[in-house]
Amino acid sequence: MGNEELDRTEVVIVGSGFGALAAAEKLGKAGKRFVLVSETTEHLFQPLLYQVATGVLSPAEIAPPIRAILAKYPTGDVRLGRVIDVRPDAREVAYVSGGVVRTLGYQSLIAATGARQAYFGRDEFEKVTFALKTVEDAEKLRRQILRCFEEAHTTTDPEHRRNLLSFVVIGAGPTGVELAGQIQELASRYFERSFHGIDADDVTVTLVDGAGEALPAFGGKLSEYTKTSLEKAGVEVVLNTMVTDIDDHGATLSAPSTGMQKRLTAETVIWSAGVRANDFAGVLAERTGCETDRAGRLLVNPDLTVGGYADVFAVGDMTNLDNLPGQSPVAMQGGRHVAKMVIGKVQRGTPFKYRDKGSMAIINRFRAVTRVSKIELTGMIAWVAWLAVHLYYLIGFRNRAVTVMSWIGSFLGRQRPHFHLAQDSSVVTSMENSDSPRESHAA
Repeated sequence: MGNEELDRTEVVIVGSGFGALAAAEKLGKAGKRFVLVSETTEHLFQPLLYQVATGVLSPAEIAPPIRAILAKYPTGDVRLGRVIDVRPDAREVAYVSGGVVRTLGYQSLIAATGARQAYFGRDEFEKVTFALKTVEDAEKLRRQILRCFEEAHTTTDPEHRRNLLSFVVIGAGPTGVELAGQIQELASRYFERSFHGIDADDVTVTLVDGAGEALPAFGGKLSEYTKTSLEKAGVEVVLNTMVTDIDDHGATLSAPSTGMQKRLTAETVIWSAGVRANDFAGVLAERTGCETDRAGRLLVNPDLTVGGYADVFAVGDMTNLDNLPGQSPVAMQGGRHVAKMVIGKVQRGTPFKYRDKGSMAIINRFRAVTRVSKIELTGMIAWVAWLAVHLYYLIGFRNRAVTVMSWIGSFLGRQRPHFHLAQDSSVVTSMENSDSPRESHAA
């Protein structure tokens, strides 16, 4: 590191998610100078990641370039880099870009770096499970799903075939429910037709959660409807059950209430059981004296300021305020609220008030749950509402048009336009050089 450079701007935004983008657009419309620093070049529409993982959409549809989105604001600048330090008394951040540490001064700082997967003290699980937080995660899981079916199609070992066609999803929140439902749907609507000799009944999808309900944030009739819908589709839903161990070939389950111990063998274990704040939240907490919760989220002040600093703000999944849900509407509203205070449209110190416009989650084709105030919807109506809302928040006419066509082909038809896999050439070479061309069960 070296050659440190110094420049200044009015507002520095860290991150490129929903909260960061909402703040940037509000500042840009007001003509406020800002610099957005992000580790990635895209704005990820995370609610549709599971559709990338299951071949419905391509990453381009849900992750447009952040530069293109903000290009219409001449007072804005986007920089690719990782913020590694904050000096709040000097009003400076340090970030690494191109192997060089650079210093950027600010009048106001807005942190919106989101969250990452949490493993509840079992970080070793990360190496043997699949997650779904980034585009890279989705592409890795998509390749794994397709690889399992391809190998199951050719293997002559029945036990290995059974393990390849077994999928364990840990965590019955929206991501877990969506993935479990889609994988089972893939088996019955796509792979059963594409692979001769593989039937939907050959595929086992198990959804596991320590809570007593699927989609516990909804509760009541909506959670029961979710569980029933998944089971009717062929997903095994296992509740009130903890995961005590995971390895390359499965997971061990334990139900304290019944004393049950069970081993599930599977080549694919997907972890969606919890989140924690990204590392930058810890840096910000240390530098500002802000307290954090058990998930590392910043316990921000009511006006979304951090610690005792009136010019440092944090929004979205990296924060904890009044136990608001870790959802994109909270981040977007928080980003706009902070931007309004920065440009003087709202008085500094004004408490953030979240306007709950409802919650929704998709289960599988033609089934979803929606709650708006006291109104609860299920089934086809909720499913169409989910599609409409998520289509509305997609950025760009082209992305919306391509997404609609992909949905028509995938949900009304039986297409999966983004499933493709090439055999690993290194494996082929090693087998060609081997004197024992026996079937390998390695993952």
